Amino acid sequence: MPLIRPSRDEDLDAIARIYGHHVLHGTGTFETTPPSPAEMGTRRADVLSKGLPWLVAEEDGQVLGFAYGNWFKPRPAYRFSVEDSIYLAPEAAGKGLGRALLAELLATLERAGVRKVMAVIGDSGNAGSVGVHRALGFEQVGVIQSCGWKFDRWLDIVLMQKTLGAGDTTPPETSGTPA
Repeated sequence: MPLIRPSRDEDLDAIARIYGHHVLHGTGTFETTPPSPAEMGTRRADVLSKGLPWLVAEEDGQVLGFAYGNWFKPRPAYRFSVEDSIYLAPEAAGKGLGRALLAELLATLERAGVRKVMAVIGDSGNAGSVGVHRALGFEQVGVIQSCGWKFDRWLDIVLMQKTLGAGDTTPPETSGTPA
């Protein structure tokens, strides 16, 4: 079973390679130009500076996937809500790694005080991502049709959500940002 752990600087080449594959060959992201390892490092540093997790799945010393949560929106009222992102190396697909990564990400986000996680899934035909989110208790709350143009076709996004911890049944324990 792969090790799921916090990401490190030395993981950035693998993270950029994995994400770059999805940029060039997939519809799970609407980016069209793969970011460099340095750019992925900037993105990772931004997430970590907010006290949010960026995890990797490693097996035999090789990073096979990554997942992170970032604020859903920057306004203070959204400070308990994040959007998740999860990407796997092509050779890691279909082995349960996505589910394990997402499960650990959700547990880490809940410990950080997050109460709502949103998935904004590129391409309504992205059965893998929709399926792994559904398997971990996300519910679909909408589809925005034909909002992205990639590979010479219109793509939808699927919106899913999951409530963590006490959810909306009690007020937050702190008026500040979750740790």
